[in-house]
Amino acid sequence: MDINELHRGRLIDHVQLVVRDLDASRDFYSAVFDILQVPMGGVEDDFFWADEFCVSTAESAAAQGELTGRAHVAFQAADEAMVDAFHAAALAHGGTEHGAPGKRPYHPGYYAAFVLDPDGNNIEAVYHGPAQRSAESVKVSF
Repeated sequence: MDINELHRGRLIDHVQLVVRDLDASRDFYSAVFDILQVPMGGVEDDFFWADEFCVSTAESAAAQGELTGRAHVAFQAADEAMVDAFHAAALAHGGTEHGAPGKRPYHPGYYAAFVLDPDGNNIEAVYHGPAQRSAESVKVSF
C-alpha cells in the first residue's frame, strides 16, 4: 500500500469506550493525554472525555449497559520523543506492552508504540514523520 497523503478530522466524529474500571481508565488516559498535550475535556461520575474521545462505565446513559469490545485507537504524536513518552507513561499507569516504540512499515516515517489499556483495548501513539500541516486542528463551534 502506497500512502502519500493523510487526512485527519473528517471521518471520525467521536469514539466511546465503555470500560469495567473507570478509575483505572481515568488514571491511564490522564497520563497518556498529559504526554500527548491534550487536556481532559471533562470528568463526571460515570464518564470522562478529551476532544472526540470518551470513556464511560456501562451504567452511563450512552452505554446502555454494554461494555465495548476490543478496539484499536491511534492518537497523533508531535514527534518520536512524544511516542516514546506515551509508551512509558502508559506502561507506568496500568497499560500492558503491545509493541515497543519504533518505525513501522506502514509508510515512510511511521513511528509508533502500542499498549493495551486496562480493558485490553489496543492504544497507539503515532508520529507520521516530518510534514507540513495546514492547521494544528479543526475547531468546530456551535
